[in-house]
Amino acid sequence: MVVKRIRGFTLLEVMAVVAIVGILAAIALPSYRNYIIRTNRSQAKQFLQDIANHQEQYRLDARSYASALDSTGLNMTTPADVALNYSFSPTAVAAGATAADCTGTASALSGPAYLLTATAIGSQSVDGNLCLDSSGNKTPTDKWAR
Repeated sequence: MVVKRIRGFTLLEVMAVVAIVGILAAIALPSYRNYIIRTNRSQAKQFLQDIANHQEQYRLDARSYASALDSTGLNMTTPADVALNYSFSPTAVAAGATAADCTGTASALSGPAYLLTATAIGSQSVDGNLCLDSSGNKTPTDKWAR
């Protein structure tokens, strides 16, 4: 009688596959996380620029900048996917007043002017905050350049 031998995987082969998958995962996961952070930042930058456009339109009508995104100001709503990672706060500088700009230079903004800040929240907080002002300053510059 001939006995057929059933071949399977040896423990060494299975361990080699597990090691290779582990190495690939160790390389891929940090890259994926960085990609997600950059994508979220890109959405926040786009929304900041949308707010800046609305501020300029608001100034044409009201002769000043708005200090709120809601119906008392620009009548804008933060998109849900962006609101998960950033909170936005516009600051209006009244005519005749001065305030610090995005670079932190005191009295650099003379009113009427605005300062827009996107504060990173949740898992996005490792990336830091974004700032845009009416003088065109964008900080941090390395995050706006990408």
